[in-house]
Amino acid sequence: MKMLQNILNQRNLSALFQPVMDIYGGTIIGYEGLIRGPANSPLHSPINLFSAARHQGLTVEIEMLCRQIVLESFATQNLPGQLFLNVSPEALTDSSFKNGQTLTYLENLGLDPKRVIIEITENEPTYDFDAMRNALFHYRNMGFQIAIDDLGEGFSSLRLWSELRPEFVKIDMHFVQGVNTDPLKQQFLRSIQGIALSSGTQVIAEGIETAAEFKFIRDIGISCGQGYFIARPAPIPPLNPPAEVGCLIKTHQPSEEPYSNARSINVETILRYIEPVQPETEIDKILSAFSANKILRSVPVVKNGRPIGLINRYEFVDNFAQPYRRELLGKKPCSEIMNSMPLLVEKSTPIHELSGFLSESEIQHFTDGFIITEKGRYIGVGNGQDLLREITKAQIETARYANPLTLLPGNVPINEHIEYLLKSEKPFTVCYADLDSFKPFNDVCGYRKGDELIQLTARLLGAICDPVSDFIGHIGGDDFILVMQSPDWEKRCNRALSEFAHIFAGMCDKTHRANGGFLSADRQGHIVHHPLPTLSIGATSVASNLFRSHHEVAASATAAKKIAKKKPGNSLFIERRHLQPHEAAQIRTEKNTAKQQRNSKVTTEQYSSISAEEQQKNLQVQYG
Repeated sequence: MKMLQNILNQRNLSALFQPVMDIYGGTIIGYEGLIRGPANSPLHSPINLFSAARHQGLTVEIEMLCRQIVLESFATQNLPGQLFLNVSPEALTDSSFKNGQTLTYLENLGLDPKRVIIEITENEPTYDFDAMRNALFHYRNMGFQIAIDDLGEGFSSLRLWSELRPEFVKIDMHFVQGVNTDPLKQQFLRSIQGIALSSGTQVIAEGIETAAEFKFIRDIGISCGQGYFIARPAPIPPLNPPAEVGCLIKTHQPSEEPYSNARSINVETILRYIEPVQPETEIDKILSAFSANKILRSVPVVKNGRPIGLINRYEFVDNFAQPYRRELLGKKPCSEIMNSMPLLVEKSTPIHELSGFLSESEIQHFTDGFIITEKGRYIGVGNGQDLLREITKAQIETARYANPLTLLPGNVPINEHIEYLLKSEKPFTVCYADLDSFKPFNDVCGYRKGDELIQLTARLLGAICDPVSDFIGHIGGDDFILVMQSPDWEKRCNRALSEFAHIFAGMCDKTHRANGGFLSADRQGHIVHHPLPTLSIGATSVASNLFRSHHEVAASATAAKKIAKKKPGNSLFIERRHLQPHEAAQIRTEKNTAKQQRNSKVTTEQYSSISAEEQQKNLQVQYG
């Protein structure tokens, strides 16, 4: 008691900070504030410190002091980004946390509440959800954001996620460490990432300790990471990730394989219904089932509609080939020999996701097969052979429409992918990328240089796409389509424009670069000066029920691209207005386009000389 009281009186605590990293951007977005007790004392460890505080009824007092120490150190060091501030539910609902002390303290330190993220930590069960929800809403109204710590480890973290809708969730390190070799952990992380995408929450993977773990986290699309591999907690933390981590960011490239329409085919396609058995079914009956049906590969074990196990034919037969096994086991329940941890796959899972998972998992899941569920209830089984057959069919079909120069999917798979997203009512953004001055460049420099420029553009655009969320297609010539679900799609497009300018400068002829372009004959045979090729991107966001078909989406993206090309240099135009479906359809018809131009109050010649504000108004007249 005396030692704790001395800590409180002397404020004898120290703050450490551990970086939280944006995995795709390669930057540190903020720091988690951690605490240590007096050095060379039993209470130096935070576990011992808070255990003693709970035992002596001083939890809130110690937390208040921890909060002050962390905030003071964060402000003194002028650390960039956001601060993740650990708060227990008990302290959160205490009156001293609600009376404005935190806000006043931040004001005195010159910290904006918007930079502080309240990180809920659970050391004990949370019973009063209403009180905690009200407290968090109170803080959110003041500008704070919310994070849930140790998802998967706490007593009620999933319910907290559902009820509080936090901006961040942190996955407990148990599910992160060794994830690159553990299929069950992989499935858990993929599920969490799927929930996060649908709820608008950012996931932070805690406890990343190896490059292999980092790569897996990166490749499944989790946005943020934290752990010893990135940086250890320190009184004065680093402002940038170490070089080893930076290399993994820079070397990350999406697959260059042609797009497969397996993205739009679900696991339900390969479902086969096998009559399940109850866990108490005698093993003799399982043997009879396998004997009667020579092609039966596995038997699912189901209880109350929920799958609990799988019995593989070959393992079962090998087991019973041993002497006296039937006599010993025949009357026992089949639950004693089943695989109690089979792979469960929801029927809506795209087969390309399942294929990727199986390729990284143990061979057992491929050979044994897997159970297919609908909302957790058994509906059938699938196997690796059927999965491979379906994927091969999809790849052959896609290869028919791949562009031979870039091997990217062409018009048919582009349209199919857009239709798939429209039907699933998922929001996405279509970006139409086009090279400016490409024809004169091709005429002057030759088709080989032209092909190189197109391939370079394809690689560049592919590199800015998230291989999990985004799609790139090649319409033909120098036209590309990006169908993006990444929340930071605009940032990615701007990065493409910047990198194009830098990379093209390296492949451009010195004379042309010095002259800012090249001379070439126009369509009338006149020699004119053409500027160097640049990249223009027109983007249109697609929300639920805004467009009825890929035709309308393409029309809107084309209109946005045309506007982007009117801007000089490498440019991005974003169609932020919401076109109605019938308006999008009108845009794609020449007749209505001509009518809109006639009704417009400005001519093409006037358009180039009026102000940007006036241009925007006139575009609204033209395009709704």
